[in-house]
Order: sequence, then structure tokens, then C-alpha cells
Amino acid sequence: MRTLRVSTGQPYDILIEGGLLTEVPEDLSRLALGHRYAVISDSRVAELLGEDLVRLLQEAGLKADLFVFPEGEASKTIETVVKLARQMIQAGFDRKCAIVALGGGVTGDLAGFLASIYLRGIPYIQIPTSLLAQVDSSVGGKTGVDLPEGKNLLGTFYQPARVYIDYGVLATLPLEHLRNGLAEVVKYGCIASPALFSYLEEKAERLLLYDAESLEHIIYESCRIKAEVVSRDEKEGGLRRILNFGHTIGHAIEAATNYQMLHGFCVAIGMVAAARLSEALGLLKGFSRRLEALLEKLGLPTRLPPDLKIEEVIKFLRADKKVWRGRLTFVLLEDIGQTIFYEEPPEGKIKAVLETLKTA
Repeated sequence: MRTLRVSTGQPYDILIEGGLLTEVPEDLSRLALGHRYAVISDSRVAELLGEDLVRLLQEAGLKADLFVFPEGEASKTIETVVKLARQMIQAGFDRKCAIVALGGGVTGDLAGFLASIYLRGIPYIQIPTSLLAQVDSSVGGKTGVDLPEGKNLLGTFYQPARVYIDYGVLATLPLEHLRNGLAEVVKYGCIASPALFSYLEEKAERLLLYDAESLEHIIYESCRIKAEVVSRDEKEGGLRRILNFGHTIGHAIEAATNYQMLHGFCVAIGMVAAARLSEALGLLKGFSRRLEALLEKLGLPTRLPPDLKIEEVIKFLRADKKVWRGRLTFVLLEDIGQTIFYEEPPEGKIKAVLETLKTA
């Protein structure tokens, strides 16, 4: 088992191992976070893993109940949070209970947000079951739900008590969801690790075959980078903003397409846009071609959907959380592994870059 420490105001460990899911009940018994556990999953994960986890917890002498919401980004709303909270209240969950977020990024964000506000806050743990959640959203304590105006516009910073990453469960993922998570791994290579970027270039084919050794390596390296960043900047006051590389335009694409595209696919396009914008502003030279080649090797998109209007993307850019004091801020690159915060790039250059992403 590989372990990483996240040294925030409330420190916690990330445990990484194939088959780890079966060890969770014993570890939770030692942690003693609560006298009862609410396992929250979407409808798909509940069927694949949720019922088994509840059974394992109960067999270990822990009280546990399963709460299920419909699969998909469309469920990541305040209405879903309220519904789950009412179900927990009606089932008798009190302040001495804890939440288990079992699922992908939607589940982790939603269940973490619920934990942060339920009876003014109860402990929770993350058990991410998608690669995207394992390498990104389960670590760092960001929680939230979407609004029609944009993604994650309601939320909190609320750290989990533990993160259990079992990369063995990735075998249940369709290939497009594996690719979805690989986009975030590419992001870590771009902003912090030329070595990880090169590893992805070398191991792309093996990763797409769910090779356990390769998956463990990229999960560990991604979590290591994020743990270091979050430990230095828990609430996105400065350094942590580098994790938004590709997300400024990526989130706008998500919103403009009504969340019909997978998050990682939007981030992949957003990273290409950020790299091209870096080049257009004279900060970077030639890297966008290498980035696009890797994304294409991993089966990720590098162009905007043909029917997407650039004006729609620009509209949602302005509603993004990364508008600071009314100024739109991009994370751009000066080199691979070297980032810069760039405020208010000329809108004409942003539009020009987006236009280049409408063509082959």
C-alpha cells in the first residue's frame, strides 16, 4: 500500500492499493469517525459497489445505510443535497454519524458538500471509483454543486478524514471514463511534472489497457502533486489556482454544452486552448503541438464541438469562479511545469484561439 499525507488544517491520509475496498471496514473501525455511516452513491455505483460495501461494513460490526441518487452531472444540484439530507434526518442520522462518498467526482463533490453542512458539519471519507475522482476531485476538500449559471458555484472547502483509492475498481469503468480521468493526469504533467508528462507519452497504450502498474504510478504521482499544492494552499488563496489549468475554458465548454460532455474531455480542449493562448501571448513556444499529440494518443478531444458557438463559451467564462475582482484570470504556461497567472488576456486573442479550435 502507498500512503500520502495531506497536511491541511485537518490533516489526512490518502491510501492507494488495488483491492483496498475490502480493507475499508477494518480501517474505519480503527478511525471510529462515527457510530453510523451514510454511504452515498449514484444509482450505477450503488449497484456495482455500494450494496457490497454496506454489507462489508455491517459484517465488521459497523452500522451503515445506503443512500442513492440518480447517476449523472444533472443530479449535482442543491435539490439533490436537500433530498439526501432529509432522507438522513428521517433515518435518524445525528451529529455523531459520518458520510462515505462512494463514487466519481459528482458523488464526491455532492456528498462532501452535504457533510460540510449537515447538522453544521459531520466527518466524511472519500472512496473515489473513477480515475477522474481518484487523481483529482477526491483530494483537497473542494465540495460543491452546480447552478444553471455555471459549475460548482455553490460549495465549501471541507477536508475528508481519509481517502481510499482502490484502482482495482477502475476495471468497471468504460474506456471513455478512463480517458476522462487521464485528462486531469495530463494537467498535472503540464503544470508540475515534465517526468509525468513523458511517462504518459510512453505508457499511453498500456494505460488504455488498464495496466495496474501504470495506473498506480500515475495515480500516486497525481495525488502527490495535488497533496503538495493543497498542503501549501488549502483554500485557493494563491498557489492552488495552478490546478485550474485548462479549467477556465473547460468549465465554460461544460456549461455551454449543458454538461453533455464529460468533464475531462472539456478540460482536454481547455488545456489546448490555454497552451495556444500562452503561445499567442508570447509566453510559450511550440508546446501546444506536443500536448495535442498526447491528448489524441489518449483518445481525448482537442477541438471544440462543431455546433458550439464561441459566444456561448465567452458568456460562461465571465460567470466562472476564476474571475477575481471582476478580472478573468487564466493559468497559462511559460514552459512545461512552469505556470503563470495571467489576468484579463485580450478577449480578441481568446476568441481567436477558440476559432482555431473550430478547425482541424
